[in-house]
Amino acid sequence: MRENWVVVVALFSVCIVGFELRFIHGATDASDTLNTLFSSMHSPAQLTQWTASAGDPCGQNWRGVTCSGSRVTQVKLSGLELSGTLGYMLDRLTSLTELDLSSNNLGGDLPYQLPPNLQRLNLAFNQFTGAAQYSISQMSSLKYLNLGHNQFKGQVAVDFTKLNSLTTLDFSFNSFTMPLPGTFTSLTSLKSLYLQNNQFSGTIDVLAGLPLETLNIANNDFTGWIPSSLKGINLLKDGNSFNTGPAPPPPPGTPPIRSSPTHKSRGGENQSNGDSTSNGGSKKSGIGAGAIAGIIISLLVVTALVAFFLVRKRKRSKRSSSMDIEKTDNQPFTLAPNDFHENNSIQSSSSVETKKLDTSLSINLRPPPADRHKSFDDEDLTRKPIVVKKSTVVVPSNVRVYSVADLQIATGSFNVDNLLGEGTFGRVYRAEFDDGKVLAVKKIDSSALPHGMTDDFTEIVSKIANLDHPNVTKLVGYCSEHGQHLVVYEFHKNGSLHDFLHLSEEESKALVWNSRVKIALGTARALEYLHEVCSPSIVDKNIKSANILLDSELNPHLSDSGLASFLPTANELLNQTDEGYSAPEVSMSGQYSLKSDVYSFGVVMLELLTGRKPFDSTRSRSEQSLVRWATPQLHDIDALGKMVDPALKGLYPVKSLSRFADVIALCVQPEPEFRPPMSEVVQALVVLVQRANMSKRTVGVDPSQRSGSADTTNDYM
Repeated sequence: MRENWVVVVALFSVCIVGFELRFIHGATDASDTLNTLFSSMHSPAQLTQWTASAGDPCGQNWRGVTCSGSRVTQVKLSGLELSGTLGYMLDRLTSLTELDLSSNNLGGDLPYQLPPNLQRLNLAFNQFTGAAQYSISQMSSLKYLNLGHNQFKGQVAVDFTKLNSLTTLDFSFNSFTMPLPGTFTSLTSLKSLYLQNNQFSGTIDVLAGLPLETLNIANNDFTGWIPSSLKGINLLKDGNSFNTGPAPPPPPGTPPIRSSPTHKSRGGENQSNGDSTSNGGSKKSGIGAGAIAGIIISLLVVTALVAFFLVRKRKRSKRSSSMDIEKTDNQPFTLAPNDFHENNSIQSSSSVETKKLDTSLSINLRPPPADRHKSFDDEDLTRKPIVVKKSTVVVPSNVRVYSVADLQIATGSFNVDNLLGEGTFGRVYRAEFDDGKVLAVKKIDSSALPHGMTDDFTEIVSKIANLDHPNVTKLVGYCSEHGQHLVVYEFHKNGSLHDFLHLSEEESKALVWNSRVKIALGTARALEYLHEVCSPSIVDKNIKSANILLDSELNPHLSDSGLASFLPTANELLNQTDEGYSAPEVSMSGQYSLKSDVYSFGVVMLELLTGRKPFDSTRSRSEQSLVRWATPQLHDIDALGKMVDPALKGLYPVKSLSRFADVIALCVQPEPEFRPPMSEVVQALVVLVQRANMSKRTVGVDPSQRSGSADTTNDYM
């Protein structure tokens, strides 16, 4: 028996040691994050013990770092003349409660994600730009927020709904504009608010119910009247256009503005709960307990009668309701054009009109009670048997039906001389027809679509034919004959982006910076269309530079759009090859999503920036993976300049390059939930273009316009 206890104790000790080791190992993420932060701040010498790789911030007494056990809880680096940016991995500091980087020379936009559990965030007296990041909205534990004395501008992008623990908020000495967010009303613990020296406009009515003790709104563009609840506090208001006369009465039916319950309790903590009774004696109607009981009994009786009649009515209509359902099954199911997959409130920033899907598709369903926000390949229709009438599939009239003989003649019997490329789903050939028209013919392999699936193929063609966007390659025809499945697309004579970046040996074909931004923006708009305009959303799954075709003006066209979503074996085929575009979660699970598309697009942007392939086995081991090599350098302007494609010969605006790199960093984040939707990527690239102010001296000469002007900014504004 004693020996058994010895064994138990020994096992228990091993478990404890294992737990401790695992707990200590938890500091690895913090080390990686602080390594990245150190590099992003140009590896300052004043941060003693800090390193750009490895190290233990808790065990080696890194300057300004406080730990609890092996978890980093505070980073306080105020007034150290630090420069650079904040990197991109701060959200991994999940135990961090205070981050103080005030009084330095840090700049750039704030990272897309910040430490989620902060209680104090102080970034005052720096040179940060852009808008305050939305990730601040998720910091429900935040008590102190100071972004004062920076260069933030535009509308405040923070949603304050969850920030009801915030007691001090400082946005002073920036260039914020627009009215105050309506969610300010949720700041029920706010005591001190500093908004001076900005360009805020509108009224300050949203502050009326807050428990404020100090409020500085001087030197803004506020108008209207100062709420009476704010006149008894420490208020600084000069430099605005407030009305001095009596405030107009509120509209009929508007409840009076009152201080929040928190404000009342802070104003008099010794008040008893009976105050409301004593105060309301002369104002509230005197409804007695007996009257209340009578009202309750009356409501119960009415409810019982209503329920009785509803039950009888339901029994009478049961049979007719059943018949109605049968009729509904035979009605066509039409998807709403604005029924987006996610982020329903986001309006597409591109100029694409939302298209309704063709109601002539063959699937006729009962309007489903389940979620309709799914991509074609993920749509769950198991709740109701599907009535499929394959013979009724109608391809749009503008899509031509070709015979195998037609395509054999046009491609020279699919001669290798006309081979344009070979992708995951088949080979693509150049086809020239008798009328002189040149098109691209894709011959789909039987591994992607077995020979016996002709009806399914026609349905796939019908779906792809409905895609309509200037940056999506248009389907113009198809062929389904003798077990062969072919699709015919418009032809773009400049080939693929992959060819331009990696195969071109002609110096005259090198893409200038202007064209690279143009290609990135056009491709982003194509993906935005697939993700947020098409309904259901379409996951492309196969975004790579070889699938981005360039026309004579170097406008990008995303090819094979929708094909991977509709082909039955697409996932299996795509997972057999990894060219460096796959998101981490796809490599692990084989499952694709809108966010995996965003990651792949980020890799394409890296190609545009560096001129390198996503994976290059000819390089040293540390540089073979483009994402792994480039990501740590994206926020270091010196390192960024060294990793730019040499073909650009230094002809690019530095600020434009830096902002381009910031967008890449967002897209290739390892966690899919932190990657932005494509509409935000489009917006960021549009702003980049508008700020770039490219000149002939910096952009060089576009190979598509050698005889014309070099400034093609207006082509993609």
